[in-house]
Amino acid sequence: MVDIEERRTKRKGTTFLLVVAAIAFLLAAFTRLLGIDGTRHMVATTALTPYFTAAGVLLGAVALLARRWAVGTVTLLVAAVLVAAVAPRAFPDPRPVAVGREVTVMSLNLLVGTAEAEAVVAAVRERRVDVLALQELSPAMVRDLDRAGLAEVLPYRHFLDEPGGSGSGIASRYPVSPRALAAPSTLRQAGALVDLPGEDLELVSVHPLPPVVDEGPEHWQRDLAGLPKRVLGGPVRVLAGDFNATLDHVGLRRLLTSGYVDAADQVGAGLDPTWPSGALWPPPVTIDHVLVDDRCPVEGFTVLDVPGTDHRAIVTRFVLPAR
Repeated sequence: MVDIEERRTKRKGTTFLLVVAAIAFLLAAFTRLLGIDGTRHMVATTALTPYFTAAGVLLGAVALLARRWAVGTVTLLVAAVLVAAVAPRAFPDPRPVAVGREVTVMSLNLLVGTAEAEAVVAAVRERRVDVLALQELSPAMVRDLDRAGLAEVLPYRHFLDEPGGSGSGIASRYPVSPRALAAPSTLRQAGALVDLPGEDLELVSVHPLPPVVDEGPEHWQRDLAGLPKRVLGGPVRVLAGDFNATLDHVGLRRLLTSGYVDAADQVGAGLDPTWPSGALWPPPVTIDHVLVDDRCPVEGFTVLDVPGTDHRAIVTRFVLPAR
């Protein structure tokens, strides 16, 4: 009799734990699926979508093995929907045969100007970067980059450097003209027209305010909404930088529906984390992106570690279509 009671107690305890875990998973899942950015805590939860998707699959399987059929079935069904949204990022998309001029763009958040300038310039040289987008660009960092030889490789620039983390800039192998492409934002987001031989390219160094600040995500939402859409028939446009958003955030997904593709997603690297570099906590997420005009086939994407910053550099190659 005692054994039966003990088994019933254990069964109830197992059921309770599985139900609580399932509720937590479902709340996170529906926050993502319904596109609710909400509070800063909800935004942070959405950034972890790949993690709780995997947790949902595991939880559903455990519940079924424990014969908690309702819990297991509901959890696995919702997890399957998330898998369908997340898993394709790990596989390359079909792309047209590239005909035109190949361009290499690199982006890096410099962590308030503490990144190792020599490593940045070495990466630019090694990857034969044509255009470099920088975030958190300070006056001291500009001096360090120049001492490291950046101007020798990328002699043209439009820098909006400031002390702290609000500065940004664009350096280029080809002449640049400043352009006010993004709406006024909390942090500075440099925009420029790059005069490539035979073709023009508009680029924004993207850096919306992080959504997890105490004030909440309103500034982040506004900054994302102020990024320029692709203009049909206009110059090829690229948004490169620290979006403080993953492909699961509704603000970034809206941009992608306006005529851009995520370069990493196109080549199957969409789950490669970019922040924090070299750390396991908080869980690494993919918040740095290069959004490329969907007229441009993406040829490659690489994530690089750079000493001195908590972000990883991202480098993409794409082809400007021949006209």
